[in-house]
Amino acid sequence: MKLLPAALGLVLILLLLVLNLNGVEARPAPTGGHQKKASSYTFFVFGDDFADNGNLPPTNPVTEMSRQWAYPYGSNYVDADGFPRPNTPSGRFSNYKIQSDFIAKMLGLEEAPPAHARTAEKTCDPSGMTFATGGACVLDSTSHEVPALAKQIYTFKKMLKDGTITENQLSRSVALVAYSGNDYAGTGVIGLGSPNDINAYIGKVTKEIAANVDQLLELGVTKVLVNNLHPIGCTPSHTRTNNYTTCDIFGNLGASIHNDNLKQVMTSKKNVYIIDVYTAFANIVDHAAGKGSELSKQFKRKLSPCCESLNSKGYCGQQNESSGELLYTVCDKSSKFFY
Repeated sequence: MKLLPAALGLVLILLLLVLNLNGVEARPAPTGGHQKKASSYTFFVFGDDFADNGNLPPTNPVTEMSRQWAYPYGSNYVDADGFPRPNTPSGRFSNYKIQSDFIAKMLGLEEAPPAHARTAEKTCDPSGMTFATGGACVLDSTSHEVPALAKQIYTFKKMLKDGTITENQLSRSVALVAYSGNDYAGTGVIGLGSPNDINAYIGKVTKEIAANVDQLLELGVTKVLVNNLHPIGCTPSHTRTNNYTTCDIFGNLGASIHNDNLKQVMTSKKNVYIIDVYTAFANIVDHAAGKGSELSKQFKRKLSPCCESLNSKGYCGQQNESSGELLYTVCDKSSKFFY
């Protein structure tokens, strides 16, 4: 999916100013190897598939929860030297980079720090660590097998306590909290139910984010970046029913309520910055005719996905287990598709 590079380009300049408050420089990536040039900051990443770069394991056969290790994920991969290495899945839910990779680059790193699940025990890369896991929610739930936000931070805390993450790393740390709405998927919360029920549930989610951000600050993280929610009513799962022509206004309304609540609970916190993902996306995919940003003009298909499952309940990368038949299609020019 060609989603994050385009959308986040609209907020990176502002974010760079935030990170430069203490003299962090955005330097070019190293010319070879992993993280050759030391960065001013150490980066710790929490969240879901927006920021997961390998915490969910590969399986054989591929499943919905391991599809990021198979084609067409990683189909536009480029190595650290700038050479294309097509069809190289890396555990990212993307055809190439994800949000945490771009922020890492701004911090002087080559890419997002390694995934916790793929790092040797009692070790931490000098660049930091990624705890984000695809499918994760903010709220803990028995129906989810992946670690929710509090569990991800608990693992981080344990690594601090046993010295795996050093005080030196902590003293120059930036954390990203990147969630894309899994708490609302399939719950009937957004677009359904009474307004009071919706507001109460959304309030519970945003308060949990705030409580965990407070814990990161108390542990000694120097800056925390928190995503607001993108316009989920414009995502392909919401626009498929109308042939990818219009956004679902109820889905976007729910996202707006979430974002208003998030802003309220974060306003008084020092060294916490909200990344306005909603505006970045909306400037491209949800605007009146002729009103979009310049960047939106490069996308001929703003609402439909480049990779589409043949079944509405299927997923990109799905194959027939017995015949191996591909149960999805992939577009010819991914750069023309926003999603």
